[in-house]
Amino acid sequence: MTQTIQKTLRDSAGMRWTALLLLALAMFCSYIFMDILSPIKDLMQETRGWDSEAFGTMQGAEVFLNVFAFFLIFAGIILDKMGVRFTAVLSAAVMLIGAIIKWYAVSEAFIGSGLETWFTNNLNYIPLFDELGVSPFYEGMPASAKFAACGFMIFGCGCEMAGITVSRGIVKWFKGREMALAMGSEMALARLGVATCMIFSPYFARLGGAVSVSRSVAFGVVLMCIALIMTIVYFFMDKKLDAQTGEAEEKDDPFKVSDLGKILTDSGFWLVALLCVLYYSAIFPFQKYAVNMLQCNLDLTAPASESFWASSSVTIVQYVIMLVVAAAGFASNFQKTKGAKYGLLAVSIISLVTYCYMGYMRQSAESIFAVFPLLAVLITPILGSYVDHKGKAASMLVLGSLLLIACHLTFAFVLPAFKGNNIGGIITAYMTILILGASFSLVPASLWPSVPKLVDAKVIGSAYALIFWIQNIGLWLFPLLIGKVLTKTNPGIDDPTKLDYTAPLVMLASLGVAALILGLILKVVDKKKGIGLEEPNIK
Repeated sequence: MTQTIQKTLRDSAGMRWTALLLLALAMFCSYIFMDILSPIKDLMQETRGWDSEAFGTMQGAEVFLNVFAFFLIFAGIILDKMGVRFTAVLSAAVMLIGAIIKWYAVSEAFIGSGLETWFTNNLNYIPLFDELGVSPFYEGMPASAKFAACGFMIFGCGCEMAGITVSRGIVKWFKGREMALAMGSEMALARLGVATCMIFSPYFARLGGAVSVSRSVAFGVVLMCIALIMTIVYFFMDKKLDAQTGEAEEKDDPFKVSDLGKILTDSGFWLVALLCVLYYSAIFPFQKYAVNMLQCNLDLTAPASESFWASSSVTIVQYVIMLVVAAAGFASNFQKTKGAKYGLLAVSIISLVTYCYMGYMRQSAESIFAVFPLLAVLITPILGSYVDHKGKAASMLVLGSLLLIACHLTFAFVLPAFKGNNIGGIITAYMTILILGASFSLVPASLWPSVPKLVDAKVIGSAYALIFWIQNIGLWLFPLLIGKVLTKTNPGIDDPTKLDYTAPLVMLASLGVAALILGLILKVVDKKKGIGLEEPNIK
C-alpha cells in the first residue's frame, strides 16, 4: 500500500526561497536606512552643524536602547513566545516609526520649531549616564542631532529585532536543507542596501542642484514602508505553513528565564558572541565613516558640471550596472552547466570593471565605496554552500579576521601614501574595499548557521538575541569612539575632508587581531568538545 506524503510550503524550493526573498527585501530596505546619512557626513556638517563627535554620537544612538534598556533581550523573548511572523511585522512597524522621526529631525520644518528649542535646552545632562560616560547626548550637541538620535534609537530597536527574526525565520524554513546558503544569500541581498545607500543618498541630497539632506532620509522612509509590506506578505505565508504542519510556535515549549542560564554557561556560545561583537564592530561603524575617510585620503576632483559624469543620469546608469554585477555573480552559483556558470561570471566581472571605471570618472567617494558588498554577493552563496556540504565554519572565521586586519591597515598606512596619485589611490581603494566586503561575507556564511549547533531549538531566538545584544555594545561604542578619536587627533581642523583617519583605523584593526585570537581558540574548543562547527550542515 502506497503512503501519500503530504508536502508543505517548506518542501517547495520555490516557496521557501520566496519566503527568504521577502525577509531579505525587508532587511535590504533597513540596511539602506541604517547608513542613509553615512555618505553625506560632510553635508551634515555644512548644513546642520554636525561635527565628527555629533555625527558619531547620533550614529551610535541606533543601538542605545538595545544595549542599555536590554530591548534586544525582550525582543528575543517576544520572538520565542509570539513567533516569527508577529515579530517580523512588529519590527518593521517600529523601524518605520523611528525612520519618520529621524526624517523630521533633519527636515527644514524642524528648524525654528518648538521641538528644536526644547532639544536645544534639554537633554544636555542625563544623571548617571553622563557620570558613566555613556549618554547618547551631550551639552552643545545640535538639537537636530539629538532628535535624530531619538528616532534612530527607535529604528534600531526594530532593526535589531528584525535581524534576530530573520535568522529565526531562515532556521524555520531551511533547517535540514540549504541553511548556510540561505543565510548567506539573505545577507548578500541585504548588503546591496549598503551600495544602494552610498549611491542614492548623495543623489537625492543634491537633486536639482540644491542641497537638502532631508530628501535622502525621506527616500529611506519610503523604503521602510515597503519593508513593512514585505513582512505583512511573509506573515500570511508563515501562517499557512503553520496550518499545514500543525506547528504553533507561539505555544509550544514556552520560554523560561532559566533557559538563559543554559546559553550563558556555554563557552562555545561566548566565543561565537565575542567573535561577533569584535568582527561587526570593525565593519558597521567603519561603514558610517568610510566615505568621509576616502574623501580625506584620495585626491578627488569633481568633473565639470556640464559633463555626463556630473549629471544625475549617470547615477542611475551606474546603479543598473551594479545590479547586473550582483545579479549575474549571484546567479552564477546556481547554474548546472559550465557554460552558463562561467558566462554569467564573465558578465559580472566585466560589469564590475565598468562600474569601477565609472566611479573613477565620477571622482566620487560614495560611488567608490559602493563596491563594498559586490564581491560578497558573488562569493557568499559559494561560502554558504561550502559550509553546508563541507563544513569548516570556524576556519572561515579565522580567515575573515586575517583579511579584516589587512584591509584596515591598508586604509591606515598604504592608501594615504598614494596621496597625489589619483589612479593608484583609487585602484588601491577599490581592491581593499572589495576584499573587506569579501571578508565580511565569511561571517553570515559561517557564524550564524553555527548558533543552532550550540543551543536548544526552543531558545534559539533568545540565543540570537543575546548575541545581537553583545554585538550592539560594540555597535554603540565604536561609532562614538571613532568620532571622539577623530576630534582629538584633528584639533583645529574644520574642513571635514581634511581629517587624519590613521588612529581610528588602527583601532579597528586591533579588533581584528582580537577576533583572530578568539577564532583560533574557538577551533580548539570545537575540536575538544565536538560542537561540530567544522562539520557540514547537510550530512
